[in-house]
Amino acid sequence: MKKSLFALAAVTAFAGAAQAQSSVTVYGILDVGYIGSNTTARSSAVTTNGGQTKTTFSQLGQNAEQTNRLGFKGSEDLGGGKQAVFTAEFYLYPQDQVVSGNTAGGLQNRQTFVGLHQNGVGAATVGLQYTPIFNAAAATSAAQLNNMLGDAVYSAGTVTGGTNGSGAPTNSFTNRVANALVLQSDEFSGFRGNLTLTQNNQNVSQSNSTVGGNTNASGWGVGLDYTWNKLYVTAAYQALKQLTTASDLGAVSTNNTMPWTGAQPSVGTSASAVASNGLNIQDNQTFVGATYDFGILKAYGQYASRKATSTISSDYYVKRSAEQIGVRSFVTPTIEVWGQAGLGRYTSFGSGTPTSNFNTYQLGSNYWLSKRTNLYAIYGQQNYSTFAVGTTTYSSNANNYALGMRHTF
Repeated sequence: MKKSLFALAAVTAFAGAAQAQSSVTVYGILDVGYIGSNTTARSSAVTTNGGQTKTTFSQLGQNAEQTNRLGFKGSEDLGGGKQAVFTAEFYLYPQDQVVSGNTAGGLQNRQTFVGLHQNGVGAATVGLQYTPIFNAAAATSAAQLNNMLGDAVYSAGTVTGGTNGSGAPTNSFTNRVANALVLQSDEFSGFRGNLTLTQNNQNVSQSNSTVGGNTNASGWGVGLDYTWNKLYVTAAYQALKQLTTASDLGAVSTNNTMPWTGAQPSVGTSASAVASNGLNIQDNQTFVGATYDFGILKAYGQYASRKATSTISSDYYVKRSAEQIGVRSFVTPTIEVWGQAGLGRYTSFGSGTPTSNFNTYQLGSNYWLSKRTNLYAIYGQQNYSTFAVGTTTYSSNANNYALGMRHTF
């Protein structure tokens, strides 16, 4: 009996010591409110109403200022300045009856990784993770990469129902990649660097009507930032490639007909996964950004460029570039405001190399009820000039507005 009691006490003490050396944090964001948008698209292919198509969107919705999420992150002290770290973060859709949205079909992954961190050196993590450009853009965005129109660099308006209506891509860089190894250094004399490698390859030697060939997704990215007093400067570059020669994809891969508007494939190498994300594509992305804190306000500047080129023929491509400036400030201890404006250009393959210039702006405000809860009002607008694809011309303008509440925990 005494031995059993001593054994139980020893196990309990050991478990308590292990728990004391590790920590887990549960966190999340809930963002809901009213969202509306108005879009006017013009096409020479439309024969009624002067070639115009007008769309109005109105909803008690979600995700306007920030995407809803639930996450778990933690670390375990391994001794000698070394820690095991992990993060598991998932989408939440508070307006839907299914955990992660009816259209999503289940719990969707935002980022999940595990790795090691050594004090004074850095960290190495493996899993689904943010890209170097996404991290750099998030650190230099006056609007904090919200999901509203009016962001020339991020341009994520379709998340809240807005649409550019012109056929121009809304993705100016890839946010996250799966099957990724990320090396992140600690800060040294103001400098901090990171390197990302992603690989998900499948090669089959047999070749017939249903199997064979390869579906390979791979790439790399690198980032560097520097902090000096109130100045912060960052730059990042990433190159992602999708090669597909599997015979069961048939004429789709041969003729290279998939659009170049989506992000680099991040899940699986199956034919269905590849076909939903683009085929035979070399995707090169560049970003430079900076911030300076003047005390009464913080200034932001960003430049992004993306060119997705067919690996079958370099004559087939889509290119998008944009630059943007903005400011953010607390005008009272509880009222925060921001504004930003940007210009850009979209170019694609085709007759006459169709090009559209676009401009955007966004204004927003937060009223902070506490450190974790705020009310917000946001208005954004974007306009695309007329451009031609073949014999058809397009142009559009759209605005997006939201009133909502955000709570972080």
